[in-house]
Formats: sequence, C-alpha cells, structure tokens
Amino acid sequence: MVTSRLIKPTRSAYDPPMLIKSILEQSLKYEPDRAIHYRDLVQMNYRDLNKRICKLANALKSMGVKEGDVIGIIEFDSHRYLELYFAVPMIGAVMHTINYRLSPEQAGYTMNHAEDKVLFFHKTFVPLVTALRPALQTVEKYVLLKDDEAMPENADYLFGEYEDLISKESDEYDFPDFDENTMATLFYTTGTTGLPKGVCFSHRQLFLHTIGLATAVSAIDSPVRVKSTDVYMPLTPMFHVHAWGMPYLATMLGMKQVYPGPYEPEMLMKLILGHRVTFSHCVPTILGMLVNNPKVRQLDVSFFRVIIGGSALPKGLAKGAMEMGIDIIAGYGMSETCPVLTLPYLSTAAREGMTIDQQVEERIKTGRPVLFVDLKIADDDGNFLPFDGKSIGEIVVRAPWLTQTYYKEEERSEELWKGGYMHTGDMAYVEPNGTVVIVDRKKDVIKSGGEWISSLALESIISAYTGVKESAVVGVPDPKWDERPLALVVLADGAQVTADDLKKHLEHFVNSGHLSKWAVPDEIKVIAEIPKTSVGKIDKKLIRKKLEAKEI
Repeated sequence: MVTSRLIKPTRSAYDPPMLIKSILEQSLKYEPDRAIHYRDLVQMNYRDLNKRICKLANALKSMGVKEGDVIGIIEFDSHRYLELYFAVPMIGAVMHTINYRLSPEQAGYTMNHAEDKVLFFHKTFVPLVTALRPALQTVEKYVLLKDDEAMPENADYLFGEYEDLISKESDEYDFPDFDENTMATLFYTTGTTGLPKGVCFSHRQLFLHTIGLATAVSAIDSPVRVKSTDVYMPLTPMFHVHAWGMPYLATMLGMKQVYPGPYEPEMLMKLILGHRVTFSHCVPTILGMLVNNPKVRQLDVSFFRVIIGGSALPKGLAKGAMEMGIDIIAGYGMSETCPVLTLPYLSTAAREGMTIDQQVEERIKTGRPVLFVDLKIADDDGNFLPFDGKSIGEIVVRAPWLTQTYYKEEERSEELWKGGYMHTGDMAYVEPNGTVVIVDRKKDVIKSGGEWISSLALESIISAYTGVKESAVVGVPDPKWDERPLALVVLADGAQVTADDLKKHLEHFVNSGHLSKWAVPDEIKVIAEIPKTSVGKIDKKLIRKKLEAKEI
C-alpha cells in the first residue's frame, strides 16, 4: 500500500483554478498590439479584444444573466464569436454554440434541451429565429448580430443589437474565481440514430486541452508546427467543437487572427492571400474547394499550413495540396474529445529523405496520440489488442479533456464510457511505433465473405487518380457475400474518367499487394455530388438510404 504525503498549503497561498480567464490573460503579455481582423470590416488588437470582452460581460450582467445560465449563439466565424467564447464562460454562464446547418426542428430541440436563456444570432438567421420563436420554451431575450447599419423588419421581439448593447458598458470587469469543474460550453452532435446529444466541457477541460494542443502543435517536431508569429484563420465553423479549440490557442499565444464570416470562396482567398494566413484547419471538403480550383492552383500559397480533420484525408487531396506547396497533415478527434487526440509524427530528419508520395502516406495516417492521451484498441469484449500493425479493434481513449457526460443523458453517457474508457466508434490498427491507422467507422466497416474491407482505404486510393475530386465507398447488401463495396465518385471540372478507368487503377494496387482482390468495388458510379452532413462530412447513412431508394 502506497502512503501519500499531501502538501498542506500555507493559509495565505493562492491556489488558482484552471479557468478560461487564464487563457485570455496571456494574450496581453507579448504582443498586445497584434491585429485581429473580421473580413475587411473590422480590425482591432488584443488590448481592444480584452476591453470588448469586459464590455460584453457587463452587458450580459445588465441583461440579467446569472451563473449557470445558458447562452445560445447562431453566428458565423467572427470577432464577436471570439468575444463570446470568453465573456460567457468567464462570468460563470454556459456558451451553447448552435449548428446553423441543422434542420429547424433539430436546432429548436437543442435550444429547448439546453434551456437557452438568451439567444445571440446573426442577421442572416432572422427568418430561422422568427420561425422557431413560438416553439422556444426558455429564451427570454434575443440579441442581434449584424455587419451593416440596417435593422431587420418584423423583429420587434429583439432585446437589442450587439454593438449598441456593449457600447453602453464599462470596459473593466473583475472576472471571479470559481470551481474549475464549472460547465463552460455546450453543443450538440448528431449521430446515426436518435436526437442530437449535448456535449459539454468544463473550464478545467478547455484549459488543459489548450495546453495539450499547444504542446502537440508547437513543441513536438512534426509538420505544421504553430508559433506565436503565425497568422491564424479558422476554416472549421466556430460552432463545431470550439473550432477544434484553436481560437483559444491562438488567443493564448497572441497570434494575428483573421475571421472570415460566411465561407465564401472568393472572400476566403482574399483573406488568405491578403493577410498571408499561415495556419488553418478544416474538413477535406473545404480544402478541396481550394486545391481543385484552377485559379488557386496558379497562385503562390506555399506559406499556407493546414490540419485536416472531421473525416479521413484522402491521398489524392493531400498530394495535390503538397504539390501546391501547402504543408498538410491529418488530425483525429471527435466532438466528445474536445477534440484533439492524435496527429501524425514525422520528424524533420525523416522528411528530408522522403519523396512526396512517401510523405503523403505518413501524413494521411491517423497519427500518434498527442501527449497525455491514453489510447488503446479493444475487441468487442473489451480486451485490449496488441500494437502489431494487424490487429483491428475499436479505439478507446482516456485524456484530461474528454467530456465526462452527455448533457442530461445518463444512459448514453454510460454507454460512451463503458469499461472506464471513452468509446469512439472508430475501428483501427496501431503500428508498432504507435501510429494509429483508422480503417473505418464501426458502423461503416464493410464485411464481405467474412473479410473486412476498409472504405477509407478505398476512398484514399480512388482519390489519388487524376481527375477525381471526391469519392465515397459504402457497403451494399449482397446475397452471396453479405456485403460488397460500392464507390461513388465526383470528378473535377472537365475531367473525363470512367468507371473502367478507376477499376484498372484499383487493379494496379491489387497487383502490387496494397489491396485485396475482393476489396475492388463491383460497381463504381460517377455522380454530380456526394451527400454531406451539417459539418461537411460525407454522410454515409444518407448515401445508403438514397441507394436503397434508387435515388443514386
């Protein structure tokens, strides 16, 4: 039995809780005059940001917001969103980031389930909010966010307009200390079944995730390293897992930040080129908009570095980006993990002796667990499997920043944490060096004649064929083999690629031993568009439904 010796602190000693306010405090230490931009409409610095956050905190208090109240937000990526990221949790309230791509019914459900007391929303969403109002059970005040002078018509329910409200308040606020396990943020994730689930995080978890993220992307020698002199712009919506926690990191390090508002291709490129944005993160679909654009391919974007997450990084997209000079790696996590779990590790020395093709192979892998993440793979009985590069099991994890519970969902929470590890639903093997390689979602893995086929591996190989813009592979019922893979392909503009061309391409990988013969899809369909989820991921549930209804 181990006898621990506890430290008895001096009565006057200060024991600081891990709070979001501590992240903000760092922003004034080194470059307080560094710029923060919103489109080409607003420019301020970190001194201004800190003052505006104090004004917002005072405005929230003036509106009657108390500790524990939930504040809903429907907004594009903006300086206002950044201010809400800090002010709301720093007064002890809870920030509910609402996915504006949800159906109105789902959005209304999340707002009632969360019990939003105040709703901040962009002028673009006036029709949505006006339609939802009769069904909203707890919202007492509505605050408008806008980029022009005009007020919307038929919005007499508004409590006020954001800039007008904060302009009346003091730019000083004494943010209190409180328990670091206080809930700070809440958002909802949609699964394959059931209603959206509320994912919540405490101040402690967000603080530790920010520190862990800083270590992972700044201190460890690997591609896409981030430092305080970088120019940061999110390309993952701020409603989605705190934009992967990157705005907290960027603010802590005092980076120059650029917020793009709605994701409009011309505006994105204007901001990336005009501010020479050096660091971002996004799902493959967003990067594909840039890499597959002939105009963009003629520009110098060699300063741009991107972490891809949300879904697997296809080989063809990664190679196309690297050929344009974009430094790129995959990343892995999920809504419940805050989200970062793994990043590829590829040292400078290793990269120097590798071709682009060899680098791509490593950069698109799921990667190694970042520091403080305990990752295992387990079979259906919960037994841990060896890291031998062959054994496939479900990824289960522990880390200081994982959500402890689904909001008001005890049964689902126990299922998530069955056996004391968080279950991700992702199937993978782990190489002897610790590199994780996801083969599929547990619900998407294709089992044909007793053999597993990875839809992700097929998608990556297909995407590497010249002229292929995007691909998705799903299992379809087969009377002989139970399931067979079917591939959907979207071509780049002007490309002339047939299903036979792609089958010959896949046969090359069969002949070289990189692909099993039975993994080659019996059918490959060239279509105009692949269905996506509300956060830009390929929606395989919807694909299967459309295939069954013969709509594809």
